[in-house]
Formats: sequence, structure tokens, C-alpha cells
Amino acid sequence: MIAGRRTKWAVLAAWIVPLTALVFLGLLPGDLGEVEENDAAAWLPESAESTQVVALQERFRTDDVALAVIVYERPGGITAADQAKAKADTAAFAKLPGARQPQGPFPAKDGKALQTLVPLEDIDLIKAVEDARELAKRGPPGLNAHVTGPAGGMADMEEVFETIDGFLLLAAGGVVILLLLIIYRSPMLWFVPVLSAVIALGLAQTVVYLLAKHADLTVNGQSGGILTVLVFGVATDYALLLVARYREELHRHEDRHEAMAFALHRAGPAILASAATVAVGLLCLLVAELNSTAGVGPVAAAGVVTALLSMTTLLPALLVICGRWLFWPLVPRYDAKYLAPEAYESEHGIWSRIARVVSARPRLIWAVTAAGLLVLTLGLTTLKSDGLSNAGQFVDKPDSIVGAEAVGRHFPAGSSDPAVIIARASAADQVATAARGTPGVAELGRPTTAQGLVQYEAVLRDAPDTEAARDTIERLRANVHAVPGAEAKVGGTSAITLDTMRAVDRDNKVIMPIVLAVVFLILVALLRALVAPLLMIATVVLSFLASLGACSVIFQELFGFEGTDPGLPLLAFIFLVALGVDYNIFLMHRVREESASLGTRRGVARGLTVTGGVITSAGLVLAATFAALATLPLVILAEMGFIVAFGVLLDTVIVRSLLLPALSHDLGRRIWFPGRLAKEQITPDRTDPRVLERVG
Repeated sequence: MIAGRRTKWAVLAAWIVPLTALVFLGLLPGDLGEVEENDAAAWLPESAESTQVVALQERFRTDDVALAVIVYERPGGITAADQAKAKADTAAFAKLPGARQPQGPFPAKDGKALQTLVPLEDIDLIKAVEDARELAKRGPPGLNAHVTGPAGGMADMEEVFETIDGFLLLAAGGVVILLLLIIYRSPMLWFVPVLSAVIALGLAQTVVYLLAKHADLTVNGQSGGILTVLVFGVATDYALLLVARYREELHRHEDRHEAMAFALHRAGPAILASAATVAVGLLCLLVAELNSTAGVGPVAAAGVVTALLSMTTLLPALLVICGRWLFWPLVPRYDAKYLAPEAYESEHGIWSRIARVVSARPRLIWAVTAAGLLVLTLGLTTLKSDGLSNAGQFVDKPDSIVGAEAVGRHFPAGSSDPAVIIARASAADQVATAARGTPGVAELGRPTTAQGLVQYEAVLRDAPDTEAARDTIERLRANVHAVPGAEAKVGGTSAITLDTMRAVDRDNKVIMPIVLAVVFLILVALLRALVAPLLMIATVVLSFLASLGACSVIFQELFGFEGTDPGLPLLAFIFLVALGVDYNIFLMHRVREESASLGTRRGVARGLTVTGGVITSAGLVLAATFAALATLPLVILAEMGFIVAFGVLLDTVIVRSLLLPALSHDLGRRIWFPGRLAKEQITPDRTDPRVLERVG
């Protein structure tokens, strides 16, 4: 139906007409930036103590207010002119968009710094912070001024996220176009897959927008960025696989509609199984406690499903509509000689040679490659995934980080972002006593009461993004929880980080086994065997561990990063296992198809020969699109992009090209146990039964 002479037009209309109508009627939802939640508290589950504190804080305020901390620093000591400047600025800060009454300037005990506190409503936070920075920096020579605190940090983070989507779209699209031009060696063919991918991305963003707007799905800049590169990467992978099989069939069929029907019939199951594996694996993230992690699942799964729909319906329809000329100058012509199985093998010279090498020394190859991957896993001993400091979250140092460092040099390190304690007002004095007696608490602010509750702000001696601050939070919680009848809770930035790390630890232990089990069941259903799926899972997990180990060393020694975000190993696991199995599916599905007529060992060689080029091309495209993330100024996205790109290349070049084929060849037909192919003794023959059926 998809490739039919008349129905191809119906398929095209089914995609284009609704989208065109929505565009002209202005009914398409807005961009994802409108529904993104990039504050850390929104990422945590409602059961987390710090999340409960955020909810309780609403009773103490009528507006959403973030504190901007303006710090003035002169290493030689603050002068009278500096004090006059800071005092004059205080009046000007009151006129910023959404500003409340500023407090300060307050001098540091060492006489080298001043700080002013400006509460800002979330009306236009980025503009308010930018204006504050412009005002503060117009001071006497030698006086350094910075805007930090929660408002400064949020403004810097939001500014980064505002630029991500457009940049990634251009970067991913540009990379895909360039690689398709090189792979297809055609000035025109690239346009059809890219157009199909862009339409798939638009549909995915619409679905995610509606889920965020009406189904309470948590979307942030991280998941939005992943969606863009994933759709382009996965869609292009499916396009490469389908177009390669279509080109192959065009040599065997005079009618291009018949050629596409055969291509879809042969490649369709592998593409469907691949998409199902990735999408279902991603949806396993829904059981995560961390909302940001749980949100990535449906966001990315929506991208995979729309890519599947576009590349198995819209792309084939467009290809048969355009005809063979789209491949110019290397137009595939019908030739009866291609009915012989050896004919198209001759087109894959390098992969034919690799297949012969694997067939000649399978045990040596899988032993050497497995040993090499095991060596890379040794880098896991250097892995630091216990969280990034505020400074460590950025590749460069934005003004809020420089300001926070200045505050830490002259004031209590936690003064710019205190911990928050909320308890019953009837136990206010006992809670205050317990908080003041907690090691690590520098000072306790005045109480604020509301609706039977009391709120304190506790300034910590250590910076809020340090392990020492998190230890203080644990001690503080233990002390105030022990106050009878207080029902005290401790929140704030340090508490949010602590709760995040606990949620991530739980998610890692629960989700990884679930994903492996689900992927294994899908592979069993596709290949109708147990041993081959076990081999595929084992090799991909080894590849993931090797990638994580190697990248851990690279991040710290080459890039100079502090470590990794706590959630990175789980997300990297999901993408590398799902996408790694993806390529193994493309290979082993073809191996099974060939084994039915040639025997397993020759089927392995044939499968590797005819899929090697297209799968390697797909791996290069996917790695390149994810590498676009590595150019972003946020460490978590840069690390995510690099590790997925590294892992995909490692899996494509080593695991799928050498390790898995060598293992499969060594085991022979036992890999299909307990299926039919494991029991039948197939005598390899130069004549493919499918050819006899075709010419009979």
C-alpha cells in the first residue's frame, strides 16, 4: 500500500495535508521552550522532602521570587567611593523589572567586599539580571561587581537553554546533510530523508508539547535537546537502512514500486524491532523517581516513534514518487545478473574482506576485541558521579559562578543560597535551637510565620553546591526531625541536590535491569532464539561499560570536568544499550535471513558483507548528531553528547563489525537455539532459493 502506484499519493497526502492545514490555521502548538521546567525542584518527585518544602514555601509568599545577590569586591579593600557606588545602585536596583525592595549593601568582615540582596519576581528574569549587571559594573576602576545568587544562576541557565533548540537544529541538520552527501554521492537524494526527518521532528515536538501542557509531563532543556538530535539521528539511520535495501532491490526489479515493496518487506521488520527496542527501553524511564529522568522517556520515545512512522511511510512514498533519477549520478538500473547472490556482494569489497577475516580467525578476533573493551572498563575506577558543583555545570564560567566564588571569599559561603526550614509555629523555638546547634550552620535568620507554620533561613558555612553542605543538611534534618510535634522539613538548593542524588541511586538500581529484560524479550521475539539475544545484550553492555570507563578518563584528564552528573550513567546506559542493540538488530536480522538458505556461518559472512557499509554509515550519522551536544556550554549535555557519540562509534566499529560476528561465527547454528535454525543441518549452496523462486 505504501509503495503502490496510486496509494503512494494517499500516503503523501496523509502527511502533508493535515500539517499544511495546521500551519495555515495557526493551530500548531508553540515551541517546547514555553513548557520547559528547568528549575531543579521541578525534577524531583513530590515525596522528596525538598519538594515538600518548595510547596510549603508558597504559603509564605504571593509571588514567585528569586534572590539576586550583587557582590562588589576590591582586593585592596573597599573605599568610600565603592560604598557610595553600591548605595546608589541599591536605589537603581529597585527599578529593575519585577524587583522588590533591595537590602544592603552589607560589608564583609574583612573589609574587601560588599553585597546587596535584590528579590526579583519571575517576570523577565534574564533582562532584570542583565540590567543589574550593567548597573553594577559601572563603578570606580578596580572594583569588580557580579550578580549571583539563585536569580543570577537561573538567568544564566535559562539563557543557555533559550539558544539550545535553534543551535541543535542547525548543527544536527547540517551534519546529517553533509554526511548524506558523502554517503549517497548524490546532490539530490539527501533532501528526501532530511525533509522526512524535519517533519518527524515537528510532529514529535507537537506531541511532547501537548503532553507537557495537558498530561503533566516534565520537559526541560536537556530532554528538549536530546529530542532534536535523537530524531535526526534515528530517522537518518532508518532512512539509510531502507534506502540501501531499496537501491539493492532496484537492481533486481524493473518496477520501482515493486522494488520498494520488497525493500519494505525485507528491511521493515528490522526497523520496526529497532524502533520498538529503543522506544520501549526509553519508556522504562517512566518508573524513575526523578521527574527529569522520567520525562526523558516519553519525550525521546515520541521522537523514535515519529521517526519510525515518517521513515516507513512518508520516505518510501517520496522515493517512489521521485523515481530512480533521485540517485543521480549513480542511478541503480535493473540488471538480471543481480539475481545471483554473489553479484551484489561484489559491490561491498571492503566488507567482504572483513567478513573473510572474521570467518578465518573468529576466536582470535572475539578474544582480542573483548579483551580491549575490558581494558577500557578499567576507567570506571575513576568515575566521579556524585554531582557537579554550580561552577562544574558550565563549560565556561558565567558571571553568576564568578560572583558566587567572590561571595565565598568574603562572606559565609552559604549566605547567597541558604537552607530553608519549615515547621509548625508552635515548635518554633525548639526548631531554632536544634538548627543553631547543628555543626555546619553559620547563622539562623529571623522567623517568618504564616498559617500556623514558621520558616527559617539557615546560612551554611560551606558553599551550597559542596559535599560538606549536603552533609550539613543531613545533620540539620536529623536534628529538626527529632523535635516533637514540629513536623519540620529542610529544603533549599543543597537539600534538592541531596534528594536528587538519592533518587538517582535508586533509579540506577531499578531501571537498568528492567531495560535489559525488556530489550531481551524483544530480541527473542524478533530472532526466535535465546542464545543470539544473549550475545547481543552481553556485547552491548560490555560496550557501554567500556565507553563509560573511557569517557570518565577523557572528561577529567582531557576536558578538565569535575566529574559527571549523577543522572548521566543511567541516561548513557539507556541510549547506548538501546541504540547499540539497534545496530545489532540490523546485522543479526539480515544474518538470520541469510542463514535460512546458506547456513549460519556463511549467513554471518553474507550479513556482515551486505550490511557493513550502511550500518557503519548509520553509526557515523548518529554519532555526529549526538556530538552536536558536546559543543554546548552545559557540562551535562556536553558529556551526554560525547559519551553517546563515543559509544556509538565503539559499538559500530568494534562490536557490530568484529566482536558479535566473530562470536556468532564461532558458535555457528547454536546461536539460534532453541529455534528451528539451530536444529536443521543446512548445506551451504551457491544458489539462493529466493533466486530460484524469483526466476522459476
